[in-house]
Amino acid sequence: MLPDNTKVSSDDCSDQIPHNPDECPVREVLNRIGDKWSIFIIALLDSGPMRFNALRRRIDGISQRMLTLTLKGLERDGLVTRTVYPTVPPSVEYKLTDLGITLTKPILELNLWAVTHRENIIQSRSQFDSRSESL
Repeated sequence: MLPDNTKVSSDDCSDQIPHNPDECPVREVLNRIGDKWSIFIIALLDSGPMRFNALRRRIDGISQRMLTLTLKGLERDGLVTRTVYPTVPPSVEYKLTDLGITLTKPILELNLWAVTHRENIIQSRSQFDSRSESL
């Protein structure tokens, strides 16, 4: 529940960017951390640095290209660092930054909430779908 003094609306950024709500700074950040793969990557890196292929093996369904793009976005936003080691072939390791580490607690709490309430959501979907089919 939001505090009484918190206003949330679609025009929260209207004073900053009047004609393009997609460029709202808060929305931009939430889009980054709420995309399909970022949460998985951040959660995995919470246990420590990982190499690219180790990440790819642990995230079912992610393509090499999507992992690369997501890691670049997380690096650009200052959530992940990329270290290249001068081996043959070069090995690359990814690690959460201090800023990235601050995201792990909310992500783990969200994961716990999802696990705790998954059955309730499945039941609600089933009830909704049953009502929709009868219309």
